[in-house]
Amino acid sequence: MSTRLRSTPPRGRRAGNPSFARDQLRSPRLAPLLPLLDLPGLRWFGLQVGDGQRDLEGRQLPANCTNLGPGLRDFADTAAAMAELDLVISSCTAAAHLSGALGRPTWVLLPVAPDWRWLLGREDSPWYPTARLFRQPGVGRWDAVTERLRGELIALAAGDRSRLMPTPMA
Repeated sequence: MSTRLRSTPPRGRRAGNPSFARDQLRSPRLAPLLPLLDLPGLRWFGLQVGDGQRDLEGRQLPANCTNLGPGLRDFADTAAAMAELDLVISSCTAAAHLSGALGRPTWVLLPVAPDWRWLLGREDSPWYPTARLFRQPGVGRWDAVTERLRGELIALAAGDRSRLMPTPMA
């Protein structure tokens, strides 16, 4: 099975705004997410532009990774690419909101203290019914988020498509 997934790597898929004071807390860098790229049965498509694209420059990515970022000129291009993917994985960036607004299965990586829009104590979003939320258990604990993603992606690659969507809270 070849599952087409949107790459999560850098600072937040279109990369979070680096001038935002809390960007370092909300945006994982590439390093903690690299172990996900080697999971069997998955293809990754990077949608990073701007600062996020810089994290990929000069880096040798596995053969199952395709960097689409250089060809993305605007949100229309990004939306068109997202429409062809099974899943978009992003931190709290415009890409997460775009994917959620498009109704695409979206997994959002969140810091322990996320933006108010993501609320607290839930793994779904009332704003985006197709979004699953993956929260840090503590400040800087992207490793824990990566481990949880790893388990979910392995199940997804094995054919458990129920993992794509969240279980809505009442």
